[in-house]
Amino acid sequence: MIIEKKYDIVVVGAGHAGCEAALASARLGLKTIIFTVSADSIAMMPCNPNIGGSSKGHLVKELDALGGEMGKCIDKTFIQSKMLNASKGPAVHSLRAQADKQEYSKQMRKTLENTPNLTICQKEITKLIIEDNICRGVESISGGKYYAKAVVLATGTYLNARCIYGEVAEYTGPNGLKSANHLSDSLSDVGISLNRFKTGTPARVDGRSIDYTVMQEQYGDNPVVPFSFETDPDSVQKEQVKCYLAYTNEYTHEIIRENIDRSPLFSGAIKGTGPRYCPSIEDKVVKFPDKDRHQIFVEPEGLYTNEMYLSGLSSSLPEDVQDKMIRSIKGFENANIVRNGYAIEYDCIDARQLKDSLEFRNLEGLFAAGQFNGSSGYEEAAVQGLMAGINAAMKVLGREPVIIGRDQGYIGVLIDDLVTKESHEPYRMMTSRSEYRLLLRQDNADLRLTKIGYKVGLISEKRYNSLLEKEKQIANEVERLKNIHIGATSKVQDFLVRNGSTPLQTSANLAELIRRPELNYDLTAELDDDRKKLRKDVRDQVNINIKYEGYIKRQESQVKQFKKLENKKIPPDIDYSKVKSLRIEAVQKLGKVRPSSVGQASRISGVSPADITVLLVYLETYKEKRDV
Repeated sequence: MIIEKKYDIVVVGAGHAGCEAALASARLGLKTIIFTVSADSIAMMPCNPNIGGSSKGHLVKELDALGGEMGKCIDKTFIQSKMLNASKGPAVHSLRAQADKQEYSKQMRKTLENTPNLTICQKEITKLIIEDNICRGVESISGGKYYAKAVVLATGTYLNARCIYGEVAEYTGPNGLKSANHLSDSLSDVGISLNRFKTGTPARVDGRSIDYTVMQEQYGDNPVVPFSFETDPDSVQKEQVKCYLAYTNEYTHEIIRENIDRSPLFSGAIKGTGPRYCPSIEDKVVKFPDKDRHQIFVEPEGLYTNEMYLSGLSSSLPEDVQDKMIRSIKGFENANIVRNGYAIEYDCIDARQLKDSLEFRNLEGLFAAGQFNGSSGYEEAAVQGLMAGINAAMKVLGREPVIIGRDQGYIGVLIDDLVTKESHEPYRMMTSRSEYRLLLRQDNADLRLTKIGYKVGLISEKRYNSLLEKEKQIANEVERLKNIHIGATSKVQDFLVRNGSTPLQTSANLAELIRRPELNYDLTAELDDDRKKLRKDVRDQVNINIKYEGYIKRQESQVKQFKKLENKKIPPDIDYSKVKSLRIEAVQKLGKVRPSSVGQASRISGVSPADITVLLVYLETYKEKRDV
């Protein structure tokens, strides 16, 4: 007898995207089931053992502000934490934490297993149930039917996955797990366009066989800054493990060059397109022949194991070449490989088939998230999963979709880029992709997005009220500092000289002093007798708001101009072929992406400013005719 069950929401895949999607929908009160090819792979980290990093830290902070889980999970399971780019401005500060891989996966699984309304099921999904272009559920490999009001696909790198190193090609998912070899056909049958992408991972080495004394030690921060705004900072202060920095050398590069014809990347054995910003070591040696060394970060996989991850040494070279290459690196002369590096090819979609809610344009009730959408990285996957889960829930609940704008968060930049721009390689988030970096800092993610999370229903009343109090304290303190005037007294002049600042010629307010590069909010406390004791996160916001006030106002003005085009909505049924004077390429690109606004249309590759002008004129005429 064939199993038939009904749920509100089905999530396919239990990686970082699937976990966030399932948790969001279940926490919003919807009966949810999440499918995985292996229950032991829930929230698995098949590649690097860390969460966060440049721009990725921003994503995790934003996910937490909206009510996601990743930040809380890494706060419980990190073994080293560091703020990247701390010597630069706050816009590019990015938190990065080494994870205990096994503990991270265990903690996330524990969270899923103890969330009401959520069921975990180890089963391969092979088909979509589609009726009249509406997704009604999924079918398993055993023929079981699971009907739902919305489905989220978060299949990661499992679809038709093929792992390759040298002449060896195995049809498995990451880490040798079972691949999903049937769902791709079902997707193609219902008109979903698929791409073939590739990613890779380096070898893991037995830490006992490495000589760390010849490497540079890399320490974590003291004090540690947590990822989650709800985590008590005191609870994450602990002894941290060390990481190490090593380098390849000319001999390493010579070994690679001598065997480059055996690399599947260059022999043609790999057809998928790899990530530009995370190249293999053989890619780096070929593309940068003038560099005589490349950095290798040696990172522990966890407290439970001696395995060390060689970040920067991703490779799909044959086993014997990897062994020789690694042993050529100083400190690795006697290294023993535990797991070979490999490349993995997999099916994913052209994300331009999606709306900005991550729902398919032509298949109602079907949502997509994570590497299935052509992105790379745990963090990019997690935020898409959260938004897909939220919007699937909004659809079931009869509410409007939640769309994060480019001016509101890195999440908005990521999703808008995916659904708008043609991508020929796995998409990676970077700070340079955001037009409003100074406004979209990781330190103010809660101030930007927590109210949205509260409106959705994922943020508690207590956390929401705490945010309102924080906003109030920041605003009051900034205003107070602008109204505290100090004269050129001997005390003030002595303070300024001691801190390398120019003495006053006339009186000034405290805000003016804080704006000086060599001074800050905390330093000026000795000149401020009435200062109340505030939390560090509040003090940091006061300092940033005062120091960068002019720049912030300038970006806020840019956002206002940006919103003029974003607010000019485009009817979903518009026929671009009837827009006179629109270039053929623009007609084709606009018809494929079907942007929701003129602002989104302006970001489509192949649509020129002249096309936008033509479109604006047409929309005015279109509106007038419709009104009549």
